[in-house]
Amino acid sequence: MSMLKRLPVYPVNTRVNSQGHLVIGECDAVELADEFGTPLYLFDELNLRAKCREFKEEFGKRYPNVLVIYASKAYANNALERIINEEGLGLDVVSEGELGIAESAKFPMEKVYFHGNNKSRRELELALKWHVGRIVVDNFYELEMLGKLAKELGIKQDILLRMTPGVDPHTHQYTSTGSLDSKFGFPLPLKDEAVARALKIRSLNVVGLHFHIGSLIYEIEPYVESVKFILKFAAEMRKKYSLELKELDTGGGFAVQYTIDKPAPPTAAFAEKITAIIIKECKRYRLELPKLIIEPGREIVAQSAVALYTIGVVKEIPGVRTYASVDGGMADNIRPALYGAKLEAVLANRMRARDAGKVTISGRFCESGDILIRDILMPKLVAGDILAVAGAGAYSLPEAMNYNAYCKPPVILVKKGKARLIRRRETLEDITRCDIM
Repeated sequence: MSMLKRLPVYPVNTRVNSQGHLVIGECDAVELADEFGTPLYLFDELNLRAKCREFKEEFGKRYPNVLVIYASKAYANNALERIINEEGLGLDVVSEGELGIAESAKFPMEKVYFHGNNKSRRELELALKWHVGRIVVDNFYELEMLGKLAKELGIKQDILLRMTPGVDPHTHQYTSTGSLDSKFGFPLPLKDEAVARALKIRSLNVVGLHFHIGSLIYEIEPYVESVKFILKFAAEMRKKYSLELKELDTGGGFAVQYTIDKPAPPTAAFAEKITAIIIKECKRYRLELPKLIIEPGREIVAQSAVALYTIGVVKEIPGVRTYASVDGGMADNIRPALYGAKLEAVLANRMRARDAGKVTISGRFCESGDILIRDILMPKLVAGDILAVAGAGAYSLPEAMNYNAYCKPPVILVKKGKARLIRRRETLEDITRCDIM
């Protein structure tokens, strides 16, 4: 496979210039690597904005009342969240830190949904004081604590109840969240009790139900089955407890194409099936159409970003394997080591070079499992080559760490030939700033 054949998994309008260099956002990737150093993460701003608009358009033209909220766990950054807000999306947060980034970015708190399976008292107090729009309640412990805190503060807080629909999304076990055996949400045997108890707490207002079945889901049918389950349940709860379903949050988890050989369904396909089954089942149970909330994270940012690395040591083991080590690895992208994520890469400085054989791209960290890409076809690699890894926008940076006292990489936005630094590279001072002598 040639470098050029891999371009479809990179940001839209990525091209190759006359020098044979990769160009993203009209910026020469080789020049960016020289200016900012590597490892370097770059986001194509126009690609990012286009994905936001795609979700709003595809769901909005099929359903009368939709709010798209960005799942910030995919990547939370001050500048990025300002773009998300400018595009009219809401925000999904799961921690005090993510909530704090939203506040720092001056994100409208009424459009923030606060998730999490073990929210602390401090986090809930902060969410209430900052007037977060919705708190997605995950369990009975949280339900009681939130009710007491809201009462103490004289607040009637809007909430959604997270249910586990018992659906297998056919994804990796580490990213599956909708089955019965899950740490998330009220389990099936206790779903009625959850609604009954929530409706009795006067400081809380149950406006809807939520489910999230997992992440990186290529099949649409699990969403259809989950919607059927949740709307049947809503109809039962209306009859039993007079629950009025004003909002239905179907979560996110939509797959993206990370490799050439595994395309993902288009956003339109998810939108068509999800909205159609909601309309059908609401008509069946004579329910008013609820406001639809969807939570894309990965599909908005994953393909909008690329990670640049510099090739260092190239180690050939005759008859076994060739390793090419880069100046990053599992500390800035643990996904391949954690759950076997597959990635594509190209040589940003030699896009027209012919493949010479298979190479394993290894990281620089002291773990044998520090492998970014195993057995990828590449030209003959030499020290100083610039490797551009696609699909770097989601979950790489949020899961980054300081293993081996590694300084986390900088992040830039590229647009129309200009690059803007939105997060600087960490320094040695950053590594030790929390230490106390």
